[in-house]
Amino acid sequence: MNADEWGPMSKRAVLEVIALDAEDAVAAQAGGADRLELVTEMAADGLTPPVAVFAAVRAAVDLSLRVMLRLSDGFAAGDVDRLVRAAADLRAAGAREFVLGFLDQEGSVDLAAVERIVAGLDGCRWTFHRALDHAADRDALRKQLDGLPGLDAYLTAGSPAGVDAGLPTLLAEAARHGDQGYEQRLLVGGGLRLDHLPRLRDAGIDAFHIGGAARPHGWSGPVSAHAVREWRRAVDAERPEPAAQAEPAAQAGGPAGRVD
Repeated sequence: MNADEWGPMSKRAVLEVIALDAEDAVAAQAGGADRLELVTEMAADGLTPPVAVFAAVRAAVDLSLRVMLRLSDGFAAGDVDRLVRAAADLRAAGAREFVLGFLDQEGSVDLAAVERIVAGLDGCRWTFHRALDHAADRDALRKQLDGLPGLDAYLTAGSPAGVDAGLPTLLAEAARHGDQGYEQRLLVGGGLRLDHLPRLRDAGIDAFHIGGAARPHGWSGPVSAHAVREWRRAVDAERPEPAAQAEPAAQAGGPAGRVD
């Protein structure tokens, strides 16, 4: 799936993989990923990569590619001028999709920072990342961001503790799709395992994000095309009709996968 094919009308479930460099990107594409989230410094949970790394990845693959805009660990925006410059430099190098999200000290969305950065993106598509999971009020955050140009996805586990804890929230938000503040795609990631997929797919969720699950040797090793292919098959698996489904306990006993 190339950079122009991923969008709200796409029929195929989306598999997004975190990439740190061109080697990761090539392996993710070989395994069947639809999109990359490009970051650096995973010890800080993903920061803005250098322009040279973006350029190398863009030259290596034709996948949709979202670039992180984040300067330091945590969810404070920090130097917004620097973020605006970073976005401009990346756009000049060809970046057309981004990932960002900032909170203030009270846990509300830092709307001033987000609006300044988004204004510089000039309509580029972007994901609001897992800052949502740390917000004081998820619903209020969504409604404050409603209408911002380019926002088409929320990356979320439903909880700061990951998908295990956040599953009820994810299912509830999926049921609200189309309501004010809930038009954007749910992109589920953060402790996501293969055994979570049946319930998420049954709820209509069709976008999934993996990081560590694509790296059998941890963050010190590269993305594995084989691991990505396993997720591709699981994400694409046809769901049986309700009458043919196994009992819930049997469903939960499927392959556990790796924790992101």
